[in-house]
Amino acid sequence: MPTFWTAYRWELRKLWSQKRTYLGLGAAVAVPIIFVTALALQSGSPNDVAFGKYVRESGLAIPLVLLLFASVWLFPLVTALVAGDIIASEHHNGTLKTIFTRSLDRGQIFTGKLLAAVTYALLALVLMGGVALIAGTAKSGFNGLVSLSGTHVSATHGLLLVLASFAVYLMPTIAVVCIGLFLSAVTRNSAAAVVGTLMAALLMQLIGILPGLGGTEPYLLTTQFQAWQGFFQDPTDWLPIGRAAWVCAIYAVPLGIGAYVIFLRRDVAGG
Repeated sequence: MPTFWTAYRWELRKLWSQKRTYLGLGAAVAVPIIFVTALALQSGSPNDVAFGKYVRESGLAIPLVLLLFASVWLFPLVTALVAGDIIASEHHNGTLKTIFTRSLDRGQIFTGKLLAAVTYALLALVLMGGVALIAGTAKSGFNGLVSLSGTHVSATHGLLLVLASFAVYLMPTIAVVCIGLFLSAVTRNSAAAVVGTLMAALLMQLIGILPGLGGTEPYLLTTQFQAWQGFFQDPTDWLPIGRAAWVCAIYAVPLGIGAYVIFLRRDVAGG
């Protein structure tokens, strides 16, 4: 009997055949390669960001620095490329009528789309982290680094913390997926949904730096992309990590439900 896993496999096959899928994944691979190449060709380090001064001493510092840079534009954009298109493209191509006549209900189809968008975001994150670790280790060695508290972290422990950091980074990434899905369902336009998702992320970054609005920063979705730094405090600071979990849920759950309801009520005759 078909289930949402059937819809999930359909969506993965569709993503596999779309060019925009490879644009995002290609960017996730290219950015760490470009960064490490620039380090090899130039002197100096990005000392104005956390762990920037250690990129020439430890390959573990490179994926951490990239997490900081990627939160500004890379991952909102990569995530939006698929999440903002995955529903809207059905409207553009006139294929909603077809998929709604399959032996799956709309809830199962929506769940398949949501899981496919999250899988894509996860794959992009894994690719960026994996390439950054491999290229960084090749350039700067598999060495320990210094935590944000000034204590030394061994290479093995540091690797575990890097992996945990990427796992925490996935939480706001999933929330961005939900923004993209919601806009994709509301606008029925891929370009509008992709740009709208990216603009929402940039707007939250702007709000966080505007005078008088500093109090909102801990509750902005973009701030949660920095929560992983709690792992590099001694002792571990669980406050930003725990806050990221519920703040991301506040964004993701209502938007995800909103996209779900809109998708369920979509007029097939006009779809």
